Amino acid sequence: MSLADKVKNAGVVGAGGAGFPTHIKYLKSVEYFIANGAECEPLLFVDQQLVKVYTDEFLEGMALIIDTLSAKRGFVGIKEKYKNAIKTLDEKINNNNYNNIYIHKLGNYYPAGDEFIMVYDVLGRVIPEGGLPIDVGVVVNNIMTVINVARANRGIPVTDRVLTVHGEVKNPSTFNLPIGTSYREAIELAGGSTIPDFVLISGGPMMGNIVEDLDTPITKTTSGLLLLPPNNYLVLRKQEKDVTAVRRGRSTCDQCMYCTEYCPRYIIGHNLRPHKSAMRCAPYGLEDSKLLTSSWLCCECKLCDYFSCPLFLSPGKIHGLLKKEMGRAGLKNTQNRNQNPDPRPFAPERRVPTQRLVHRLQLDKYASSPAPLMEIDWEPQQVKIPLSQHIGAPAVPVVSPGQRVNKGDLIGEIPENKLGARVHASISGMISSVDRNFVVIRK
Repeated sequence: MSLADKVKNAGVVGAGGAGFPTHIKYLKSVEYFIANGAECEPLLFVDQQLVKVYTDEFLEGMALIIDTLSAKRGFVGIKEKYKNAIKTLDEKINNNNYNNIYIHKLGNYYPAGDEFIMVYDVLGRVIPEGGLPIDVGVVVNNIMTVINVARANRGIPVTDRVLTVHGEVKNPSTFNLPIGTSYREAIELAGGSTIPDFVLISGGPMMGNIVEDLDTPITKTTSGLLLLPPNNYLVLRKQEKDVTAVRRGRSTCDQCMYCTEYCPRYIIGHNLRPHKSAMRCAPYGLEDSKLLTSSWLCCECKLCDYFSCPLFLSPGKIHGLLKKEMGRAGLKNTQNRNQNPDPRPFAPERRVPTQRLVHRLQLDKYASSPAPLMEIDWEPQQVKIPLSQHIGAPAVPVVSPGQRVNKGDLIGEIPENKLGARVHASISGMISSVDRNFVVIRK
């Protein structure tokens, strides 16, 4: 059985982003493979600790992927500041003769983990507008994804997720928890909240979303939970209503271009200019389709929303709204996509230092807490496992209420001829309910 088939059977998806089914990436040969360990979002401590603690499994996965892709070599893109992880990794690489695996040290900037930026930083190659890493001969996987590939090769499916719980909790920590565990239980494991009222952000502070339901389940892509006070700058910005963002954009933007000058896509040569595609289009809706369709190029890193704009406007949010509206209207990118973008000459100077970003987001209070990886033997009494934890079609349930399952058993299958990922039981127990969205298992 090929590695791609084993990865497919194990339900491996991209653990650092939107959850793209990983097996699809291993169907073609490429020149290079990059393991993305930048973890550029502040207050997340997953990848750097996985590299240090599960080094052997990680390198095993790297070697398997490089061989499957027939790649010349593989790179580990990791921030230079993660010195302990790099030291452990370097020793293992040298002691085990991984001659085609190299460490590429990254600066401490945001968004170093964006795969377009990662490919440019490591290889000097620019992915075309609207393209993918494979268009320039590269495959990129997150650190946790690589470890899951090593386990898939041994027949172990994805049943758990490593995530950081940080902010206003008593013991900021990183846990390995069964998929389907509630956010509420994860917060309790970190000692509970230190304030009576808090706002919960799922994911990193920049690209994460506010979640009101504490019983929301952890998925394969849940990288972190961040508890913040209601009056925090970041919280107030994320709570801004869509209509308010558009109205303020119409009335206040002075076209200073800072949103464009710091845009990660613009600095590598893409034809994305938020001061035009978002802010000039805000007053006119879909009238100027040629201008606004470049919004499709936005990676929604939110630098323009939370850092670049001196007037605290929201070009990134407006891009997101425009993309939804264009999708409903059937509009695609009507421009001639640049297949050979030239990075702007000032690209290195436009990288935003993480320390400055943390200060702007009012997160200095939490930045010194490392959130160590806690090796705990804990299992919830119940898990609520989503059948859609990935890009593509939701998995189709293959179990029924009353059925007993063991941890690792298949509970959701990929629909025939669809892009998707398998879903497995994360605890042993009895199926208590099944619908089109969730499978609930009681211990």
